[in-house]
Amino acid sequence: MNKILASLSLAATIALTAFSVQAQDYPNRTITMVVPFAAGGPTDTVARLVAESMSKDLGQQIVVENVGGAGGTLGAGRVASSDPDGYTMLLHHIGMATSATLYRKLAYDTLNAFEYVGLVTEVPMTIVARKDLEPSDLKSLVEYAKTNKDTVTVANAGVGAASHLCGMLFMSAIGTPLVTVPYKGTGPAMTDLLGGQVDIMCDQTTNTTKQILGGTIKAYAVTSPARLDVLPDVPTTDEAGLPGMQVAIWHGIYTPKGTPAEINERLSKSLQVALKDPNVVARFAELGTKPSSEADATPAALKAKLESEITRWKPIIEAAGQYAD
Repeated sequence: MNKILASLSLAATIALTAFSVQAQDYPNRTITMVVPFAAGGPTDTVARLVAESMSKDLGQQIVVENVGGAGGTLGAGRVASSDPDGYTMLLHHIGMATSATLYRKLAYDTLNAFEYVGLVTEVPMTIVARKDLEPSDLKSLVEYAKTNKDTVTVANAGVGAASHLCGMLFMSAIGTPLVTVPYKGTGPAMTDLLGGQVDIMCDQTTNTTKQILGGTIKAYAVTSPARLDVLPDVPTTDEAGLPGMQVAIWHGIYTPKGTPAEINERLSKSLQVALKDPNVVARFAELGTKPSSEADATPAALKAKLESEITRWKPIIEAAGQYAD
């Protein structure tokens, strides 16, 4: 018995030593950042800006790999089953929390399959429409939607996408179900909005700001507490007559469960450096968002955010009855 205990103790010591050496040597090769959505979308844009800056700080390239499908759960599942060595991480948005309810048979346990690195940014949403839609302000849009609920179409980038979640929240806020039109990605949804094939969309500023400023779509409100510097003429939902409809699409970075704490801490510190990078700050501002604070770019802050958001969205999704499986 003593020999068995001694062997187990030796094995544990060897494993801890290996992890320690691994952490001290980290990183010594390319790191993969999985984005669970298509290239060119708003989350991909955020990821590539952060990855570029973190690469400089870590001294190793971070390659962004797009693993889209199933509302972000395919990419998240890929990371959950990866080796916990710090060379695979996930940059996901609010869908990390909502998928826990949207998908009743997930291949991973959302709260327990990952380690936490930190929050990246919280991107405000915009309620927008095709440029020739009749209503001129949010109050009249709500009245128009209620009167024409069987024909008004709301585009989204697919189940679990930011635009899908915001669309559900909008319909919940006005107490009226509308005709939802899901697409396979943000690009096609925006293309049809621009072409007038659909009426309304609620999406991230990272995807709508350029079109709003160019006058190719009509903006009714931003879902932030205050107006945005990049869109000063667009009122908040509170100002425009839809109080309480505030939502931001937050993004966070995760690693597989079991990744050494020292490596997670190194990634968190690198994230904090990246979020202070003048180029990242400037590009985020152009997209209508700001980097997370140093206090939020931490494992503890991201874990608390994920837990609270799962609790927040569960009743909204259940009330809508829109599940992905």
